[in-house]
Amino acid sequence: MTNRNRTNPVQFYLSDDEQYNPQHQIQSIRMKSMSAFLRKLILYGYVYDVDYSYLRNYNTELGCISSNLNQIAKRVNSTGNIYQEDINEVKELMNKVWRTQKSMLSKQPLVR
Repeated sequence: MTNRNRTNPVQFYLSDDEQYNPQHQIQSIRMKSMSAFLRKLILYGYVYDVDYSYLRNYNTELGCISSNLNQIAKRVNSTGNIYQEDINEVKELMNKVWRTQKSMLSKQPLVR
């Protein structure tokens, strides 16, 4: 415990009814602990949860697209030739990037 950044304890008591509300909120926004929840609430005056799952899906999709583009680039560099099929595939991949980008930008993060 010597490496603890927060060395000033704060202690207060809640009734059973009062304690239900923070515990319920902590579970609904998936906070790590009551201490973290209360610290944010005291320091910032509010606590919210933002759903970034659409960004994870977006990054996964872009990773797949970039992998395909890298495979095409490797094939072109190793053979020294580019084929119409490669050009068409790159165009389709770029269209997929733009569709994914447009889809991602149209979504608003869900604030709980």
